[in-house]
Amino acid sequence: MNDFKEPPYEATDAAINKKRELPLIWLLPLCAFLVSGWLIYKTVSEKGPEITINFPSADGLEIDKTKIKYLDVEIGKVTDIAINNDMKTIDVTAEMHNESSSYLTNNTQFWVVRPQISLSGVSGLGTIMSGAYIAIKPGKGKKERHFKGLDTPPVLETNAQGKKFVLETTNIGSMGPGTPISFHGINVGEVLDYELSKNADDIKLTVFVNAPYDQFIRTNTRFWIDSGIDLSAGADGFKLRTGPLISLLAGGIAFRTDPNDNAADTVPENTSFQLFDNYEQSNEVIYHRTVKVVMYFNESVRGLAIGAPVLLRGIPIGKVTGINLEIDVKTVDIEIPVLVEVEPDRIVMINKPAHMTPKENIAHLVAKGLRGQLQTGSLLTGQLFIALDLFPHSKVVAHNNHTGYEEFPTTPSAMNQIMNSAQAVMDKISKLPLETMTAEINKTLTSLQDTSKAATKTLVTANGTLSTADKTLSSADKAMSSAQQVLTTLEPGSTTQYQLNQLLQELTQTASSVRQLTDYLDQHPDSLIRGKKEK
Repeated sequence: MNDFKEPPYEATDAAINKKRELPLIWLLPLCAFLVSGWLIYKTVSEKGPEITINFPSADGLEIDKTKIKYLDVEIGKVTDIAINNDMKTIDVTAEMHNESSSYLTNNTQFWVVRPQISLSGVSGLGTIMSGAYIAIKPGKGKKERHFKGLDTPPVLETNAQGKKFVLETTNIGSMGPGTPISFHGINVGEVLDYELSKNADDIKLTVFVNAPYDQFIRTNTRFWIDSGIDLSAGADGFKLRTGPLISLLAGGIAFRTDPNDNAADTVPENTSFQLFDNYEQSNEVIYHRTVKVVMYFNESVRGLAIGAPVLLRGIPIGKVTGINLEIDVKTVDIEIPVLVEVEPDRIVMINKPAHMTPKENIAHLVAKGLRGQLQTGSLLTGQLFIALDLFPHSKVVAHNNHTGYEEFPTTPSAMNQIMNSAQAVMDKISKLPLETMTAEINKTLTSLQDTSKAATKTLVTANGTLSTADKTLSSADKAMSSAQQVLTTLEPGSTTQYQLNQLLQELTQTASSVRQLTDYLDQHPDSLIRGKKEK
């Protein structure tokens, strides 16, 4: 077996590179440092401003859990909750996203969203599972970092499209923020807020009407309080108008616009309108020219209230604006001046002399008998109104007018006239000598009783006379029979026979007269007392 030997290798010296190189292991810390720096820079650069919100309580709020949302998009979160120095409220510190910086102005509003049930609906149901959150409503203004949270959510939570208007009224009733506004039964807006005017004579409601319905708010638009149900009676029967159910429960406001109005008559935002109490008042024509007069009444005005109508033959021409009471200390006369506001444009004057002024026209009508009179408008409620009519025979009574307004003459009401007439009759009766008259009547009755007794006796006597007359007639008949028998025995043509014939004729006439008298007394027994009646 042959042994195989490898050839020998030549040994050479290896070249050594003495240059130092950075180990690759150090790249990892460097990369980590760069990434950390980038993250820190990004975090700092993207960090939003820190704000403070003052709330009355921290109900439902939690640190690092409660979010701040706008249009359901998270733009921040609560980072701290602390009790304020006044020990009555709390300060909520929140960290906002960087893109929300433009939202934070002095007009921005914050409120806590919780489940809420109201007449307008149910809101905040999503917070039952996720918890309460803070909502924001941005507003234009100067930058701000400290805010006061709202106790209740604002009516308009977002920047809705539409216009704001102002409604003026003297009584808002049950209306308030959130009260719906309807147009032909469609919910088109709501009440935002209300405040008392500076002179405290009316209340101003700020309302919002959504687009595109705000274009129907024009110069002649009428607003009225819609109670949900309106029952009225007229010549054609009862009429029932109903509105939305929510108006029946919580009240509401409705408006209408004449379809013939020009669309170019739309009014700008914050225009003021009068809010009428009901639909009927909104239909009345408004006259801006008025004349104030005073009417004096000496009778009770119970049932007459401010706002009561003034009617001329049933047509309204004005209303009562004031009722006062005046007592003259010297004469103790009580008078009631009633201030009336008349709208002369409601009356059309015909055949009016061109040279006569309106004041002269009224004076001419007053001279013809135009007067004011209290009348009852409702027997059920006892409400009164002032009626104007012609009373030609009524006198003008002047009063001591201190009001500064022109006096318009009045006449007592029909009921008052009846009461005055009745009182006058009672006064006359009270002046009569009733005691003397009673004594005389008693004497007359006594005399009549005596006369009645005498008449009774006379009738009894008359009855006896009639019986005697009957007996006399019977005797006369017998005598005549005897005389006739005697005549048959006498010689015809003798003197004795002639005289007997004359006697028989006279007896016959006497008997006839007695019979007639007896028959008359039978039919008229009272003739013995009063005498025979003349035919």
